[in-house]
Amino acid sequence: MLERLQKIISAAGVTSRRASEALIVNGQVAVNGVVVTELGSKADPSKDIITIDGKALKISRVRLYILLNKPTGYITALKDSQNRPLVTDLLKEVPERVYPVGRLDYNTEGLLLLTNDGEWANRLMHPSHEIEKEYHVRVRGKVIDQQLKRMAEGVELEDGMTAPAVVNLVKSGEQNDWISVTIHEGRNRQVRRMCEAVSLSVVRLKRIRYGSLELGTLRAGKFRFLSEAEVRQLAGQPTTVFSNKSDKSDRSEKREKPARFIKTERPQKSGGTVRGRRQ
Repeated sequence: MLERLQKIISAAGVTSRRASEALIVNGQVAVNGVVVTELGSKADPSKDIITIDGKALKISRVRLYILLNKPTGYITALKDSQNRPLVTDLLKEVPERVYPVGRLDYNTEGLLLLTNDGEWANRLMHPSHEIEKEYHVRVRGKVIDQQLKRMAEGVELEDGMTAPAVVNLVKSGEQNDWISVTIHEGRNRQVRRMCEAVSLSVVRLKRIRYGSLELGTLRAGKFRFLSEAEVRQLAGQPTTVFSNKSDKSDRSEKREKPARFIKTERPQKSGGTVRGRRQ
């Protein structure tokens, strides 16, 4: 089936659709050996040979959607100049190449999505979707209500004011408190920097929710495939075939049969809410 070149390139996970358009305009894309520079040009990924800078585009016929409980000490990337462990090292049982949707820092743990569906990944990461991400943060010392309020209302960082967040105290300990921070932005190291801005020192940071998906009881270093319902609710209507291969890493969880999706759901925005200490 004929499709626009930029859509094919984006769906293959090479880059975003807009960046794919730049590749075409710059003469870096060829179809069956002929350079294509006109936007709107189409090709059939099942028949045509598409190359970028002379390298053949690899297009998987099977789309995978994975939820991983990332441990600390892993890089959210496909390669690392310092030869540190990669999150994909935890997915050696997965037969297709997948890549992370967004990032978690080296010392941050928790829910990380991976896929080989570039269109789906780009939808999730686009700022207009404002998908909520919830983190549990253990901070050194005791938290006061004023610190929580400042984070909830927004704090000034070097790259601008943060949007309102939902912040509350989860657990109070003798030496450390746990707080929950829910944001919908995707700035680099944002939660850590928000804590630093109100003089809170982060001891541990864990993402426990991404939109409608929760980490639940999935053990660190383990993964599972998303069901049809989960992908539909999170990001809308994928147009590709799904795979729901048996997940040997966590057999205890039930799987839903994958299928095509028909409805798009949009998460609600965070509202700048703060909850203080529990009585």
